[in-house]
Amino acid sequence: MSDAPPVETRGLVKRYGELVAVDHVDLTVERGDVFGYLGPNGAGKTTSLRILLGLIRATEGSARVFGRDPLVHGAKALQDVAGFVEAPRFYPYLTGRRNLELLADYDEPVSRSRIDEVLEVVELRDRAKDRVGGYSHGMRQRLGIAAALLRQPRLLMLDEPTTGLDPAGMRDMRDLVRSLASEGITILLSSHLLYEVEELCNRVAIIRAGRVIYQGALRDLLATAAGSYSLRAVEPQRARALLLAQAGVDNVELQDGELRFTADEDAVAALSVALGQARIAFTALVPQRESLEDLFLGMTGGDSSDRDRVQVAAV
Repeated sequence: MSDAPPVETRGLVKRYGELVAVDHVDLTVERGDVFGYLGPNGAGKTTSLRILLGLIRATEGSARVFGRDPLVHGAKALQDVAGFVEAPRFYPYLTGRRNLELLADYDEPVSRSRIDEVLEVVELRDRAKDRVGGYSHGMRQRLGIAAALLRQPRLLMLDEPTTGLDPAGMRDMRDLVRSLASEGITILLSSHLLYEVEELCNRVAIIRAGRVIYQGALRDLLATAAGSYSLRAVEPQRARALLLAQAGVDNVELQDGELRFTADEDAVAALSVALGQARIAFTALVPQRESLEDLFLGMTGGDSSDRDRVQVAAV
């Protein structure tokens, strides 16, 4: 049990009639990961988390946290796990502190002693005596994380934690996730905001229409886009002719006066020498790094999983 990964699913399937929400998903989240589970809205992310938290039953396959099945081991399976799915819920007529006290009373006795600490972590100590009904959306999201931290989890599951936040609130939430990860908490972060995942995560799984289409290290995924360059030359047509004749340079395109091409580092080094010898002046020769969003759209064809699910349901 103690050596089991924080999250492991095998052949996970969830059907709602003809709709396949989760389609044979295999996930492995290792200890210490900030694991990005990403995809468009409706791709199956939240359904997967609900299964992992024991909120719904899978149609097929297995889902375990630290080696335990929530539907078999019950609350014991989630003793090292916390988080929220979709959005945290609180009593709006009670203060932030009182809401945490009620939650702590359902947990271990030590949880109450941590209330001041977790309020400090999420920077809500000064507003703890205010009613939650007067909190902003971002403050409620942070209170949700405070509630999750009461039990000192080893695994934190966060479903779209920055949804509905303004830019400042999104920045604060990202900073908070980084801080928690630095303390050794494993984090499973579900999001459709790819730039957010790119900033925070070391490993990712991309899900589309219920299926995982990529899983692995984020750096390995981004490395697949390496080898693209752009060149701005004073004489672009002459530069284009030279590029076409240069060994190791491929996929040459001239767009709006800028040349784009693919090449390895040795070919680019030889190209810079050839440009000088040909007396072709250039103002920039730079590598082009695709963002995670660019790669995602390329892998999925830019299709919306919401549309795919309508098509599946109609079959």
